[in-house]
Amino acid sequence: MLRSEIREEILKIMFRLSFNTREEMEEQIAYSLEELSGKSDKNITYINEKTHAIMDKLEDIDAKISECCEGWTIDRIGKAELTIMRIATYEIMFEEDVPSSVAINEAVELSKAYCDEDAKGFVNAVLGKIVKSVE
Repeated sequence: MLRSEIREEILKIMFRLSFNTREEMEEQIAYSLEELSGKSDKNITYINEKTHAIMDKLEDIDAKISECCEGWTIDRIGKAELTIMRIATYEIMFEEDVPSSVAINEAVELSKAYCDEDAKGFVNAVLGKIVKSVE
């Protein structure tokens, strides 16, 4: 799987967090990973580990998104947009091997596929502010 495909699978799993409690997410993750049968064990392990890592840092991630979303609260952001920004923010803040520009570009591409037309600009702007705030 390409990294962009892996991000998309993580997006699909993390999107469920908007509708399930943290405790219920373990079952959701397991179910999602079962659906990936036939993919390499390495990719499945990576998706599982990254999903858990994002959930473990969710409070910090949401705080950073809130800080950089002038005039918006987390509750007002669309669920798909928020999920995409959570993944990218995690990569920007905690993954040194992912350049910020790649995290933003991948997030914009995901927003084009999963959100309305205006979302890509919003996602790009917020993530740009996040990059500036962590540098």
